[in-house]
Amino acid sequence: MLSSTSLKPITNPKNPFFSSFLIQNPSLFSFHLPSPPSKTLLKPISATLIPPNPQPQQQQLYQPFRPPPSPLPAQFRSLDPEARLEVLANRLGLWFEFAPLISSLYREGFSPSSIEEVTGITGGEQNRLIVAAQVRESLIQSKTDENVVSFFDTGGAELLYEIRLLSATQRAEAARFILENRLDPKGAQDLARAMKDFPRRKTDKGWKSFDYNLPGDCLSFMYYRQSREHRNPSEERTAALRQAVEVAESESAKKEVLEELEGGEDEKAEKQDDLEYGVRVPVVRMRFGEVAEATTVVVLPVCKAEENDREILEAPLECRSGGDFGVVEAEKGWKRWVVLPRWEPILGLNGGVVVAFSDARVLPWKANRWYKEEAILVVTDRSRKEVELDDGFYLVTVDGGGLKVDRGSALKEMGVKESLGTVVLVVRPPKEETDDQLSDEDWE
Repeated sequence: MLSSTSLKPITNPKNPFFSSFLIQNPSLFSFHLPSPPSKTLLKPISATLIPPNPQPQQQQLYQPFRPPPSPLPAQFRSLDPEARLEVLANRLGLWFEFAPLISSLYREGFSPSSIEEVTGITGGEQNRLIVAAQVRESLIQSKTDENVVSFFDTGGAELLYEIRLLSATQRAEAARFILENRLDPKGAQDLARAMKDFPRRKTDKGWKSFDYNLPGDCLSFMYYRQSREHRNPSEERTAALRQAVEVAESESAKKEVLEELEGGEDEKAEKQDDLEYGVRVPVVRMRFGEVAEATTVVVLPVCKAEENDREILEAPLECRSGGDFGVVEAEKGWKRWVVLPRWEPILGLNGGVVVAFSDARVLPWKANRWYKEEAILVVTDRSRKEVELDDGFYLVTVDGGGLKVDRGSALKEMGVKESLGTVVLVVRPPKEETDDQLSDEDWE
């Protein structure tokens, strides 16, 4: 007979399914445990769908510029912000040693104005110190001579700041030239500007005589080019050429400048003698930023080619600058003006006026080579109205209205003895690709 004790299972620790009750009554409960399947039949099943072309993760294209932190000198690395501000306030150490402290304070949340309040170093001076320290470091990395680098250790921040836009190689050469010639910050600025500008002046007169790899030649060429903006002869022209000779490094550059300095008078006399044989109007291609770089400029009134001679006659005759700020004053108001560098052809121009043509093909140059559909400016001297030279070019009116440029010989054949003015210069618009200027054979 079954009892509660007989139903109590007796387990075997080695076999969890062992029970004496099941052994005594096998018919009451029996089952067969399935044998584990063979491992070769198991196949992993994944519910993850893999797309045929997985989409790449979108990357953040814009990253705000963060200048690389300048390494702090060993004596300043353990200082807290207050101690760093004290170092800056008292200028403890050389300028390139405490300059990195400014960047470290920026990274900790200080603004230029807050640093200025504590240290007295203005925001502009802070930027100058940081940039100059980076320029100095680049000189060291490019293995510049130690004597050159050490020259800037005391008060050299302003000098190194001016050559920041040059390449590493150019910086090393510029630093050497600054040391040898003891340039001030303005001289260093002119040097850097001349070195950056030199490659863009390939079409200028005398360019091939100067060496791009020599900083002195680049600076000499800038003075040489500026001398041509002054009247010949004049004190300003002579002073610029003398500067060019002093800073030139190559013999070819010195020779070119000396020829211009010593032969200027003879060249001018030859040009005057050649007037009776032929006159060519200079054609200038403007360059981007040329007006901003010019030492002196000219402001002239502008008329449209579609207008008549009345507009030419009514345009202001005189425009001068005066006062401490060089404020330009005209004798009367006018709607359109243009600012041009004070090139040699428009030096001392009295009663000058500029006529804007929308198509350069109106000028008498050969169409087979200079068939240029571009806007031009024609600078005219209204004080020289008489048609004198056969090869001169003069501004006249068109029968149906408007203005045009014609040759003196053609006007004489028509019996025209007086024009609206003599053409002294043609200005073409700036563009990225520079082409050659017109030669004498290009004029019809």
